[in-house]
Amino acid sequence: MTAFIRHLNSLFDQIPHDIVTLALRIFPAMVFFQSGRTKVEGLFSIKDSTWFLFEHEYALPIIPSDLAAVLGTTAEHVLPILLILGLFTRFAALGLLGMTAVIEIFVYPDAWVTHGLWAAAFLAVIVLGPGRLSLDRLFRLDGPRARRALNLEQVT
Repeated sequence: MTAFIRHLNSLFDQIPHDIVTLALRIFPAMVFFQSGRTKVEGLFSIKDSTWFLFEHEYALPIIPSDLAAVLGTTAEHVLPILLILGLFTRFAALGLLGMTAVIEIFVYPDAWVTHGLWAAAFLAVIVLGPGRLSLDRLFRLDGPRARRALNLEQVT
């Protein structure tokens, strides 16, 4: 049985890390991007229903609802795009992790399982970096720790 488990684990070791980091970037980013698209008309005209949501349903205690609507809707568009492209990846993941925390704490505290899944993906991206399939990698913006962690290049 131990040999079988070791064999399976060796097969799992063959899964390219770049595919994993790409999935960690794309799927939770799309949740936020699609949410952002429901809040606007056309390219980026905030809907009346969005102003209402931020004033009455989301009702954040610290920031005025009009400002929260603009910042939140903008972040739901910009940060996922950055994350998917792998540009300023860790910053984008940190921003979405912050949004996830705000949503969990102030808006929908009973949805902790879903928010925990998003947070786990964002934390993994923050720790592992974007992988080779990213603009950060192309522009050499990812750090040596990320390259070492993913065995992507020898760091001296």
